Amino acid sequence: MAPRPNQYGATLNEFLTSPAGRSLAYARTDGDGPGIVFLGGFKSDMSGTKALFLQDWAKANGRAFLRFDYSGHGKSSGAFTDGCIGDWAEDAMAVLDELTAGPQVLVGSSMGGWIALLVARARPARVHGIVGVAAAPDFTEDSMWPQLTPAQQQQVLQTGQTTLPNDYDDQPYILTRRLFEDGKTRLVLRDPLPLPFRVRLLQGTNDEAVDVSVPLRLMAHADCPDMELRLLKDVDHRFSTPHCLQLIAAAIDDVSASAPAIA
Repeated sequence: MAPRPNQYGATLNEFLTSPAGRSLAYARTDGDGPGIVFLGGFKSDMSGTKALFLQDWAKANGRAFLRFDYSGHGKSSGAFTDGCIGDWAEDAMAVLDELTAGPQVLVGSSMGGWIALLVARARPARVHGIVGVAAAPDFTEDSMWPQLTPAQQQQVLQTGQTTLPNDYDDQPYILTRRLFEDGKTRLVLRDPLPLPFRVRLLQGTNDEAVDVSVPLRLMAHADCPDMELRLLKDVDHRFSTPHCLQLIAAAIDDVSASAPAIA
């Protein structure tokens, strides 16, 4: 897939072979810490508006920055339909381990917010803080599966997949049985979720994909000493207007000013 035209940044990709043998495309900007790692959304790639804006912002502010494509996304290897939440969390931990040094600020967009929480649970000492942008923890179980009709749910169980319309692309989402079954094993809103660092959540009230109840539930559930939620009236799931982008940058600054994560 060719990178989408965008007003921010250039696309210069390198590749990392993960411990699982997947080839992961990434673009890295050197700078000071804490570094910033952008975790994209479901079927998104690293050439989106938020990722490229933050790359330019990080470069202008002398900050280390990393964006990458999960396997089956963008320029990384594999088919999207072969992947699942666990694979993509493994991809995120691979780039964190191999391509960054020291605690990082994780910026998770939509599904990336769930990935950020999984990374934080597995690598707490590597996380300086989290910025969640329309974060969607546990969405396969709590949102996507209930959204399917009984006939679609049966189709997943019998044939291994079904489809849903995609509001952001001409191609529909192909949802697999493996996606749902793996998602059940990666849930973060059922068991204890210690987040011993600063967390900032940004959410639009007109988000058609992630209900406002989701960040509220995350706030109520997580064991976090410093978590804040900012709701923006009439903002949708893309969260990519110039004002929204500046709010993401401000949240990164806020999180970066905190003390490092507790090991």
